[in-house]
Amino acid sequence: MRKISTKKLVVTAMFFAIGLVLPFVTGQVPQIGRMLLPMHLPVFLCSLIVGWPYGLAIGFLLPLVRSPLFGMPAFFPTAVEMAFELAAYGFFAGFIYKKLLDAKVNKTVSLLAALISSMVLGRIVFLVVRIVIFKLSGSAFDFNVFLADAVLNAIPGIIMQIVLIPTIMISMERNRINTEPTNKN
Repeated sequence: MRKISTKKLVVTAMFFAIGLVLPFVTGQVPQIGRMLLPMHLPVFLCSLIVGWPYGLAIGFLLPLVRSPLFGMPAFFPTAVEMAFELAAYGFFAGFIYKKLLDAKVNKTVSLLAALISSMVLGRIVFLVVRIVIFKLSGSAFDFNVFLADAVLNAIPGIIMQIVLIPTIMISMERNRINTEPTNKN
């Protein structure tokens, strides 16, 4: 059995706590929260800094824990859909970033490639989960509504993530804080 690093658990717990609290910044206006995507930031950062298993775990658990604790997001279907979406972000961002770094690709290029590709792949997972939930509930699925909800309304948050996450990672590196996930847990 592999030992899990105490440092990684502490950093993961910190990002989980940030993910629980950060939505309060936009909580008074749910439309702004849906535009700025506050729970996405700690999932991406955790995955990129600590590694994909941790990013996947907090991505899946964060909306499912936040929903009963604070009543937002609504548990079904929103928190369930978000659990799969955020888990996908956590997995793909960390996995792709690590693979690119291992292949000796430039850190900034690796970071942006991992971030953008995981955003696309996470939204595809979100689409699949939403279709399944709609089919199981007997509701009609409207792709245009999904596109507006998951992509068009989220453009401010996507832009913020593409600017803020690399800025945080570069700042951490400049301050000699290790931002490379390791193979060790």
